[in-house]
Amino acid sequence: MSREEDGNAVDPVTLEILRNRLEGIAEEMGEVLIRGAYSPNIKERQDCSTALFDSEGRMVAQAEHIPVHLGAMPRAVEAVMAKGPEPGDVWALNDPFEGGTHLPDVTLVSPIAPDVAGRPESGGEIVGYAVSRAHHADVGGATPGSMPAGAREIYEEGLRIPGVRLVRDGDLVDDVFALLLANVRTPDERRADVRAQLAAHERAEDRLGDLLARSGDVVRDAFDAVIEYSRDRIEAELDSIPDGVYTARDVLEGDGTGPDRDVAIEVTVTVDGATLNVDFAGTEEQVPGNVNAPLSVAESAVYFVVRCLTDPEIPPNQGCYDPVSVSAPEGSLLNPTSPAAVVGGNVETSQRVTDVVFAALAEAVPDRAPAQGQGTMNNLIVGSREGGFTYYETIGGGAGATPTTDGIDGVQVGMTNTLNTPVEVLEAEYPLYVERYALRPGTGGDGARRGGLGLERVLTVERDATVSLLTERRRHRPSGVAGGGPGALGENLVDGEPVPAKTTVDVEAGTTVTVRTPGGGGHGDPADRDPDAREADRRDGKAETETEE
Repeated sequence: MSREEDGNAVDPVTLEILRNRLEGIAEEMGEVLIRGAYSPNIKERQDCSTALFDSEGRMVAQAEHIPVHLGAMPRAVEAVMAKGPEPGDVWALNDPFEGGTHLPDVTLVSPIAPDVAGRPESGGEIVGYAVSRAHHADVGGATPGSMPAGAREIYEEGLRIPGVRLVRDGDLVDDVFALLLANVRTPDERRADVRAQLAAHERAEDRLGDLLARSGDVVRDAFDAVIEYSRDRIEAELDSIPDGVYTARDVLEGDGTGPDRDVAIEVTVTVDGATLNVDFAGTEEQVPGNVNAPLSVAESAVYFVVRCLTDPEIPPNQGCYDPVSVSAPEGSLLNPTSPAAVVGGNVETSQRVTDVVFAALAEAVPDRAPAQGQGTMNNLIVGSREGGFTYYETIGGGAGATPTTDGIDGVQVGMTNTLNTPVEVLEAEYPLYVERYALRPGTGGDGARRGGLGLERVLTVERDATVSLLTERRRHRPSGVAGGGPGALGENLVDGEPVPAKTTVDVEAGTTVTVRTPGGGGHGDPADRDPDAREADRRDGKAETETEE
């Protein structure tokens, strides 16, 4: 029986007001977390996400933060709910095999059971869950930054948290917190960042309590209503995509443990009315290195593509995901079994999943799908084995052109949505000096619409340190579509000498590290480009695309 039939429907005006209030709570959580954090990775780059879930574990509202975080959050909430959380708890987890993505992403989940003024019966009843996920710049493991390029098992990647009470009855569990801090290289920074997450959860409980006090039980009705509203709208969008079976294939450039053999990802997308089935059968088995990705990461990538190819104004919540199913064979690259290494899967494999799903659906809706963007997060980690500092950054590059617009220059694409670390902050916080930070002329693919330009970032490391790089598109260029040209390759250099796409190396003070990021693919026949735009390309250094060696 629908809400309309049982008489409990939320009228459209009230629904819109409450939807915005709920999304506002999720956004305010994010602001509290970002402003309260200590590490530049969270307070400057905003590598974190926040969301609200209902008492059934369904996402109701999310802040528009990191795509790879948000689509995977429901599995974290499911894992915590199975442990019997109680009001006053906050649970911490990062285990990729129990609702996490990769170990640096520490997720907090807390039941919300506000005492509503004037309603004594309300206390102690769980009405929802607050969730935050933040990338912590070090969680232990074999190398500073917890992202070793050659990892072969998850134990090398850091402290594994399977889901533990960090707060009980409103009080911090000191023994658990001490255990976590004892296993990281930068405990003061981690302590401050975790406390910022806890503050965000307190704000969520306060704000939802205020909303319940003002609006009463209609808020709970709104949980169902906003999910149903998004589901109805996404189903209408999916129904407009031609029914059919669409396939695509792409590759990762090795797993960091040996010769850089290509690792295949294959997808079959079946559109049937208002449903979408995405099957990764044919994708390679899990690999020795760390580019394996939990199924939740693959789900995040699929949800992101669906959001991009449908109406972006649809409120993002569980309703958007209900018509979409995702599967991958157990033991495969996209559904590995423990103790597989996975830290690169979250950041790099997720990008390639995005590429292949876009490519498959481009057959169905060519007027909506973009050319390939840079297809990598260009992860750069520099840190001291003795502790003291860990710098982590994902570096932007070229976005793929669309049928109607040029690709954007020097931006994060796909599954990340972070900012950069400002040069002034980077040099003040770390023993690093920025020699160069600039766009790479000529790196966008040619076309009726040009691909975006990549970036070049050159750092001098001023202390002995360990450098890790997890990157892609150093051998296979981002593809153009509909006759558009490919974007340029990326490149990694240490003291001017090329190094592999995935590498960890100890360096001495004075070493220079250069990351050149890929450009985006072009869209459409270059002959169709507007003459005025082509003249602007020449003037702005975009006219000539670098060739692959």
